[in-house]
Amino acid sequence: MSFMKLTASALAVAAVSAAGAAAQSRDTVQVAGSSTVLPYASIVAELFGENTDFPTPVVESGGSSTGLARFCEGVGEGTIDVANASRAIRDSEIETCAANGVDEIMQVRIGYDGIVFASQIDGPEFTAFEPADWFKAIAAQVVVDGEVVDNPYTTWNEVNPDLPEAEILTFIPGTRHGTREVFEENVLAAGCEATGAMEAFVEHGMSEDDAEDACMAVRTDGVSVDIDGDYTETLARISSNPNGVGVFGLAFYENNTDTLKVATMGGVAPSTETIASGEYPVSRPLYFYVKKAHIGVIPGVKEYAQFFMADEIAGPGGPLANYGLVPDPELAGTQSMIENEETM
Repeated sequence: MSFMKLTASALAVAAVSAAGAAAQSRDTVQVAGSSTVLPYASIVAELFGENTDFPTPVVESGGSSTGLARFCEGVGEGTIDVANASRAIRDSEIETCAANGVDEIMQVRIGYDGIVFASQIDGPEFTAFEPADWFKAIAAQVVVDGEVVDNPYTTWNEVNPDLPEAEILTFIPGTRHGTREVFEENVLAAGCEATGAMEAFVEHGMSEDDAEDACMAVRTDGVSVDIDGDYTETLARISSNPNGVGVFGLAFYENNTDTLKVATMGGVAPSTETIASGEYPVSRPLYFYVKKAHIGVIPGVKEYAQFFMADEIAGPGGPLANYGLVPDPELAGTQSMIENEETM
């Protein structure tokens, strides 16, 4: 099926009239946010521009937190229309939005992605990890012989004798990335619990809140490096560091299998099948957020959201699934939500 045919029939996207476009000071949808969602949004934007009478949307990266901060700056042509995010919007961000007049937000779940742990294809045999391995490798403090100490480990086999005798060098998403939050909760916090460190932190006088923070605090001695850019920066770091292990989205890894190998986590290999089934332990939903106040004001905002979530785009066998997105089984409900402009 051609996208031209798809657009005219299944998507039924309306064209902007010349008179309507002329009345607008901005006629291009503007999108910013998650580097994980970026490739999906870029695919959709290109197809949207090619197959409708709307201009191709402008899609920028910058991370989930940055995108949502821009989204919440206010309403009007000088603010973005859509924010991409690899995590759900936080209550504090909703409050900031509301304080700035962005009080009607549409949350669109586009599907699911997994966080994978990849390294040089010809590098050390980093092929099987547990959350406990990563906690012990990069946590700021760990428990050794019953005592809470600054992390002393320098090689992976000190963390787990089944891992290679290679220096610990990790490249993880920076704090502005939604991927970081999922990594902290599903890997570091899980590893902290599994090693007994959480209990030890409390026994050594920390409150439960402080212990949770300690579980997710990362060492700052150069062993773990925050990557504030997108995954291409992580890939570049690994390319120049044979012992480096990076944290990526599944789709990015699947598009770089010629240079990277991926590890199992908890004994499960990451794939669209294991993510869809919930078997793979480090997966998350992906979102974009639409500013309802811009629908009918900035041409193409609603139509872009409808196009993005059409069966032929976000469903099984579509271009997003082919790139690595795990389609949302509740896609029909999302389509209805967009059609009815339902807000959070």
